[in-house]
Amino acid sequence: MKREIRPFSATCVAALLLGSGLSSQAQWQTQSLVIKPGWTAVYLHVDTSYQTLDQLVGSDASNPIAEVWLWQPAPSTLQFVTSPQNPVFANTQWANWARLGLGINSTFNSLVPNAAYLIHSIAATNYTWVLKGKPVAPNYSWTSTGLNFLDFPTPPINPPAFDSFLSLAPALQSTAEIYQYGGGNLSSTNPARLFAYHTTPVTRGQAYWIRAGTLFNSYFGPFQVILSGASGVDFGDVVSQISLHLRNVTGANVTVGMRLLPSESPPGGQTPIAGVPPLLVRGALNTSNLTYSFSYLGVGGSQTFTLSPQGQSGSDIVVVLGLNRSAITSSPGSLLAGILQFTDGFNFSELDVPVSALAASTAGLWVGNASVTQVGNYLKIYQTDTNNQPVISTNGNYVVTGINTNLGAVAQSFPLRLILHNDGINTFLLQRVFFGMGASSNLVIATTENALDPAQLGNARRITATHLPWSAANNPWPFSGPFIQGGTLSTTALVAYDDQASNPFLHTYHPDHDNLDVTFHTELPQGSESYQVTRKISLVISSAGNDFASLTSAGQTVSGNYLETITLAGLGGASRNFNVAGVFALNRISTVSTLTKQ
Repeated sequence: MKREIRPFSATCVAALLLGSGLSSQAQWQTQSLVIKPGWTAVYLHVDTSYQTLDQLVGSDASNPIAEVWLWQPAPSTLQFVTSPQNPVFANTQWANWARLGLGINSTFNSLVPNAAYLIHSIAATNYTWVLKGKPVAPNYSWTSTGLNFLDFPTPPINPPAFDSFLSLAPALQSTAEIYQYGGGNLSSTNPARLFAYHTTPVTRGQAYWIRAGTLFNSYFGPFQVILSGASGVDFGDVVSQISLHLRNVTGANVTVGMRLLPSESPPGGQTPIAGVPPLLVRGALNTSNLTYSFSYLGVGGSQTFTLSPQGQSGSDIVVVLGLNRSAITSSPGSLLAGILQFTDGFNFSELDVPVSALAASTAGLWVGNASVTQVGNYLKIYQTDTNNQPVISTNGNYVVTGINTNLGAVAQSFPLRLILHNDGINTFLLQRVFFGMGASSNLVIATTENALDPAQLGNARRITATHLPWSAANNPWPFSGPFIQGGTLSTTALVAYDDQASNPFLHTYHPDHDNLDVTFHTELPQGSESYQVTRKISLVISSAGNDFASLTSAGQTVSGNYLETITLAGLGGASRNFNVAGVFALNRISTVSTLTKQ
């Protein structure tokens, strides 16, 4: 009776054949495959699509591989199979590659991961095919109406025998028909069914034909790692936390170990790797301060999780991984990559999940607020006599012995809007900024509205810091100092004494505060009716706190202490300083590094 076979990982294979959707920046791992004389069935766990088969095989005269056949059930048609198939041109379930000179037209030219292949070797002895590629998270699909061509992700060293491996899936163990290629020519006995498979090792990277009647199988090992994306754990340059599920698919307790391994060196021409991502594993919530505990997952370090039997509470747990961005010292854009390796206490499975991140810069638009909570006193201290009476000098004034300028708490905090832009190197303070789509349908951060697309102003935003001096040019104030955790940014905003638009001491239409004489023609000197205001603003950025959220959010939020010295300058250059202090917090709302000025 013919049975329907549904496509093995159809979407994954189709996407990869059209051009891998995996990131071009990744970690690297070597998979070694033993190719027997004649035909060998293999399964690929790494992505080698950065090279073609012509480069991998055809250009190597010592490589004895003559043909490579990819098992590729068509996703849009029904395929029927009752026995293990041999690769033939008329069978559309196979794609093929062959060396030049064999008279065979190739239908694909790059290996794809999570796929099974038949390899034809013309050598007289075993050949070890060493492939360096990007490890991919396992992706299996099972049909209950036909044969499956796949492997099991067992450990490469000391793999279990089939009888032991399948003992945790008794329904599969009792019904499975397993076929294995033994090398040599294809025939009615090659592939051969494994009748007494209890001693046959489940070799990683070796593909088997498997059928289990009408049983739908989800067992490819005692546990599954459920990821949110096909590219593994990829933090990119903005993400700080990623969660994954560990799921028990057996009726027994399963202990899962997770450890972080470094990537191998990239092949020539590929993106260099600056190091391994500094990972944190989130722990329990501290209800007293609402912060999460954490543990470091360093290179070679491990974490252990115990999963309850399938269907019970604790059989599916969420693991939250954080990227400790505060510990990244590589230059912005540098690639950090490694491998998260998951194993079980039975030594039945080894799942390699890629983990990567990009060292982020502080480039972009940052918006937040400062909260002024303290102001400086200006309290004179007078000399007193033995009777505690003030002492009067010869000129008739009280004798001042000191001035108290210490900061004191305010009755109510005062908010100040902060707008910062960083271009990747320099940081600027802005009085206002315009954020929206430009004429080329790209996001624009600008100092004037003219840079925005007039047809899309309804979706644009203007953000304003009303406490800073307004000017038509809207020139930003440059900060000195590094925009990093533990750094200090400082700038000075000057308000001229005759600035009718921004000086708070001027009232243009009030004769006593217009900075003009009684004839309204001559401008009075500084200090007569108005003062020059100099505002020295400093943002002291805090180092990361010792909690999970603080350590992982460095790329998107910063906070710290706000300090400002306000200097009023009057007649003859006389001046007085007033200090205020508080706290601030900024959030990055855009990573656009260019500030358009028009």
